[in-house]
Amino acid sequence: MRSYLKYLLLVFAVTFSFTVMAQSVQWRDQHKVKRRETVFGIAKEYGISIQQLIDANPVMKQTGYELKKGDLIFVPFAKEGDFNPDGTVATKDSRKVTAKATDNNKVKPVNAIRVGVMLPLHNQDGDGKRMIEYYRGILLALNQLKSEGITTEVHAWNVPKGADIRVTLTDKNAPNLDIIFGPLYSDQVKPLADFCRNNNIKLVIPFSITGNEVETNPNIFQVYQTEETLNNKAIACFLERFQKSHHPVFINCNDANSQVGAFTSSLRKQLDLQKIKYDLTSTSSSSADFAKHFDASRPNVVVVNSEKSPQLNEVFAKLAQLKKARPGIAISLYGYSQWFVYQDYDLDYFFKYNTYIPTTYYYNKAADKTKELEALYQEQYNEPMAKQYIPRMAITGYDQAEFFVRGLKLHGKNFKGTASEVKYKPLQTRYNFVRVGQGGYVNDNFQLVHFKTDQTMENLVY
Repeated sequence: MRSYLKYLLLVFAVTFSFTVMAQSVQWRDQHKVKRRETVFGIAKEYGISIQQLIDANPVMKQTGYELKKGDLIFVPFAKEGDFNPDGTVATKDSRKVTAKATDNNKVKPVNAIRVGVMLPLHNQDGDGKRMIEYYRGILLALNQLKSEGITTEVHAWNVPKGADIRVTLTDKNAPNLDIIFGPLYSDQVKPLADFCRNNNIKLVIPFSITGNEVETNPNIFQVYQTEETLNNKAIACFLERFQKSHHPVFINCNDANSQVGAFTSSLRKQLDLQKIKYDLTSTSSSSADFAKHFDASRPNVVVVNSEKSPQLNEVFAKLAQLKKARPGIAISLYGYSQWFVYQDYDLDYFFKYNTYIPTTYYYNKAADKTKELEALYQEQYNEPMAKQYIPRMAITGYDQAEFFVRGLKLHGKNFKGTASEVKYKPLQTRYNFVRVGQGGYVNDNFQLVHFKTDQTMENLVY
């Protein structure tokens, strides 16, 4: 789904109410002020006038205002006739026009892909902070694409919870977009989806929403898959991989607030229907009682009825006791995507217990490309990606922008969102969309991330 900036809309918060800000904010970038920087220097860096920068940041008009290190300020789009920092000239019809002169000294237009972002981009709450980080990931991806000769034009609007997105859609730039990423809130989906259908704009709904607009609107790409769909896929993967070779053991962690009860109960029902024997035990059981539920003659696959770290640690402790008493016993774990959050301190256990995690994504902190993007993010925004967000919001934005912009560049309006259409290896999430009837498209990607006992990993894509 990350800050992308620490105090992102602070300057607007000073001047405008939350509601007004929701409808009016549009900018090209945000800039974190460095030591000894001046308004003049920042304006020059981005190829805009001092007055444009001040107009985009009303707080600068206040009596006694001083630019301070760490301040976050908006960078507006350049106006017609201004030069952009990449050497392009802003024009009325297309803000991206190459500044390189042709033989007859005329400016040559570039066929830019017009990208819109309509999400809560503010620093008021967790939603805003996550979406800022997501948006920053999009910007990093577009910079990478630009280095490959793929030109884009970006428009971003802050659309917080409760905002009437129809007001945002009155902006003169909105109907001319090729693709929009958003919204975050379910009540904003229908008006935005209708607008995209009427203007033939691709709409990427990046995160979980309620409603079924995707079933009737062919312009929608819905990344989110329902919990029921994901549980069914996880159960199918479990049965395919383990039903003939492993003995299932369910461990009750006494977690009254577990979020995975629907999965474990549905899996047990399927095992019952197929007459597959399994055992039930508990982290509160004695070591002797715990051990008797494990099969000594074939591998055991353990399913835990909690996704939380304290409960998982209790399971690890019980399994360690079991392995000590019965060193030859074979154990695999079948877990949850929430466990990726615990890699910093549980990774060795994941390898030790041959762990499988059914998921739509994988954040591999050890991957070179992941490290490179995190370092670039730190350099660009002077702060790291938020570690509490899994999947990483910036990498989500990066992967989605890479996938969809490349797809539009190659296939235009005929892009269907299949993995085979785009030659891009994602850092965190693989996308492969399938059509829903005569409506739009839903991401069908699903995989098992396998932490092998030899300290290597594999992704088993279904």
